[in-house]
Amino acid sequence: MNVSYYQRHVFFCCNQREPGAQCCNNHGSQKMREYAKDRIKALKLSGPGRVRINMAGCLDRCEQGPVLVVYPEAVWYTYVDKEDIDEIIREHLQNGRIVERLRI
Repeated sequence: MNVSYYQRHVFFCCNQREPGAQCCNNHGSQKMREYAKDRIKALKLSGPGRVRINMAGCLDRCEQGPVLVVYPEAVWYTYVDKEDIDEIIREHLQNGRIVERLRI
């Protein structure tokens, strides 16, 4: 039986495109990734067999950005603020429930 190294792996698109082009980093994705990473650590959810927060280059969904994707479920989310990130952490990462209102 092949078990994933992480229970859930979260990728935040933090791509920065040329000025004037739409991209996730224009919406503060780097700061939201840092916030999520800090929250996961504070909640003692990080590490092997648990949750990993990563930065990704362009995930090619800029028009729906900012975006993140949670694996292994392959659920894509958009978000606006820390409250949205907290809801994704609480509902999806801790309790396994997809946050439909933020799903794309």
